[in-house]
Amino acid sequence: MRNRAGIETRKRILEATRTLLSERGLDGTTVKAICDAAGILAGSFYNLFDSKEEVVLSVVTEAIAAVDPVGEGPETVTELVEAYVRFVTEQQTLARVYLAVAVSKGLQDPEMARRVLRHHEQRVERFRRALEAEGVGPSEAALRAEAVAATLEGFALHALLDPSFDLAGHALRLVAEAVEA
Repeated sequence: MRNRAGIETRKRILEATRTLLSERGLDGTTVKAICDAAGILAGSFYNLFDSKEEVVLSVVTEAIAAVDPVGEGPETVTELVEAYVRFVTEQQTLARVYLAVAVSKGLQDPEMARRVLRHHEQRVERFRRALEAEGVGPSEAALRAEAVAATLEGFALHALLDPSFDLAGHALRLVAEAVEA
């Protein structure tokens, strides 16, 4: 029974943190604001998390997993790009958190920079393998993979700032250019 209550409290804290990060950004997301939004006392928060940074890191880890889910079997460039587009369009709160933390915290916090960079490199590697599987040579696939990942981040930022931006359309054109170029 106690464990179930702790699990529920953890879920409420994570949801409150996700929402606050999306609405107020990192600076506006305080432990007090998280506790108020989750409907808990600070003691309950500190029973589950050591700090605001720890809960933010949990939310960011969730966002990173959502942005780049690992599928079964071989992945195509199209499948990888479509997964990213779904993430940005269907999970906008997490997409905002991911981009905000990647940029602001990634530039200020060496540990966060390491995590974000590691995730980026893993995504680039998956794109590289997918491009090679579609017949692009190894050195060219590496360059194109980096370009695809960076372009998708730019498209995501544009789409989150301007809901009329055709993220899916631009992403599909990007795939065609990456595979055919």
